[in-house]
Amino acid sequence: MSNCKNCNHELNGNYCSNCGHPAIVKRLDSHYIKNEIRDILHFEKGFFLTVKELLLRPGQNIRDYISGDRKKLVKPITFLIVTSLIYTVIVNFFHIEEDYINYEQIEESVISTILRWVQANNGYSNIIMGFIIAFLAKFFFRKYGYNYFELLVLLFFVSGIEMLIISFFSIIEGFADIHIQIEASIISALYACWVIGHFFQNKVSNYLKALLLSILGYIIFIVSVVLIGRSIDLIIIYWGK
Repeated sequence: MSNCKNCNHELNGNYCSNCGHPAIVKRLDSHYIKNEIRDILHFEKGFFLTVKELLLRPGQNIRDYISGDRKKLVKPITFLIVTSLIYTVIVNFFHIEEDYINYEQIEESVISTILRWVQANNGYSNIIMGFIIAFLAKFFFRKYGYNYFELLVLLFFVSGIEMLIISFFSIIEGFADIHIQIEASIISALYACWVIGHFFQNKVSNYLKALLLSILGYIIFIVSVVLIGRSIDLIIIYWGK
């Protein structure tokens, strides 16, 4: 007799009668890693289907997801993490950022360090910005009755596609040796405004609100970064005296 490796219950068959864990656990190998990646991304349908649906019918699909139909789309946080990883790998591979920002010309400070992190971790920055925009959206679109976390789901899906859009243009830029990151940023921003406006009914006023949300969210994020960095700089200077 042996005990379950998961709950230590005595085993009497192929599976633990207490927790259902297999009596014999396969050794970790390449098949295990492949299955883990497949389960996370759902490559057989989930990930690519999510991208397709968020490009063709984003507003309706996100509304359906929030209302309870969650079979079609990948979970929003997982989707954003994966797309951010794709973005990071592509941008670093082609050294896109190095062509746009010369950090040697930026005075060393806490602010410059934070801005450098923001630029190098665009995916995480989008997550942080999403929390800000969700708060603003709760105010701008309060009559629709969505709570803060439902709005976060909307923005996580939007940010994921934004990362893929910028990644796509980064690949073109890397191979063609042309500077199109500004165009990529504009297109991704327009996509965000389109999705948010479409999500809150197809009205011109909602598209304008979505544009204002994006602008305000970005401004608040940058101002917050600068203020936090400046505050830390002043504290360091004060305690260094």
